[in-house]
Amino acid sequence: MSDLAEKRRVVIVDDSASMRAMLARLLLADGRFEVVGEAGDPFEARTVIKSTHPHVVTLDVEMPRMNGLSFLEKIVSLRPLPVVMLSSGTVPGSDMAIEALALGAIDCLGKDGFGRPEKAADVAERIFEASLARVEPRASRPVPVSHTEFTWNGKIVLIGSSTGGVEALERVLGAMPSNAPPIVVVQHMPAQFMESLGHRLSGRLAPRVVLARDGMALTQGMVVFAPGGQCHLEMVAGAEPGALPRCRLVEGGLVSGHRPSVDRLFSSAVNAAPRSLAILLTGMGQDGAKGMLELRGGGARTLAQSKESSTVWGMPRVAWETGAAEALVPLNDIGGQILQICGRGGEKQE
Repeated sequence: MSDLAEKRRVVIVDDSASMRAMLARLLLADGRFEVVGEAGDPFEARTVIKSTHPHVVTLDVEMPRMNGLSFLEKIVSLRPLPVVMLSSGTVPGSDMAIEALALGAIDCLGKDGFGRPEKAADVAERIFEASLARVEPRASRPVPVSHTEFTWNGKIVLIGSSTGGVEALERVLGAMPSNAPPIVVVQHMPAQFMESLGHRLSGRLAPRVVLARDGMALTQGMVVFAPGGQCHLEMVAGAEPGALPRCRLVEGGLVSGHRPSVDRLFSSAVNAAPRSLAILLTGMGQDGAKGMLELRGGGARTLAQSKESSTVWGMPRVAWETGAAEALVPLNDIGGQILQICGRGGEKQE
């Protein structure tokens, strides 16, 4: 029986017996899972995981005796396998969730609303997708290029990412100098996590990290993240001819299954396609492929993360198969490609 044909084996780790029972019922009702073990703390979980060989582990962020982050680090270093974190959604919980994603967790889910049918379906789908994820030993972080080694040629960078994206973004953006080209990012993530993500990256990246505001102008040395919530992030023409685009936050429904949507960002930048580089990183689904195809048709450069380096090769795969991406690039090489394409000696802005 193939991996896709057999039920996905899950171990649930949570100090709340009621939460363990609720999640087990949710997954069993979905029909694609077998709950092979439960544990109330990481010490018990270690024994359960060794004996059951699960495809995926769900892990509470905040637990007694050993918190979820400490246990996650042990899993990632000693026995790499997909882990989905569960968070209360509080501010401390959000900070810990972002740390977990950066450490190598595949996804992080809020605990609220598990009883709602639409929430249950989303939770089951995300845990299923996580169970299929590629988990590799963690590589060393890139060393940022010196700002004296980079001269910007006027191009802007648009990045879309989803499952596995926090770790991938740290790796890509960690290679950027303080005078990097303007970079705009849509990362699929609940709005309550975005401030925590921005705070974390601000202390680790050379460029300045901000959440987009309506009307904000792009500038060199800036990484702008879509804030999420009820709004999509779009690019609109600058006030003066030749000026860099500005950010526009637009309320609206889901696009390609998401809000904020990568497709919405990419499509909005078609008028600036000749001076744009669009990149799709790891993530499930196909958000971004359609907008990337429009950008490539307008003269943009387009790259997608390679299968071998992607946690989930969904979004990059669709971009490649539809012809939206001109090349597949290993994750550790994407930062260098950005600097080459957007630096002097690369293509000049039109």
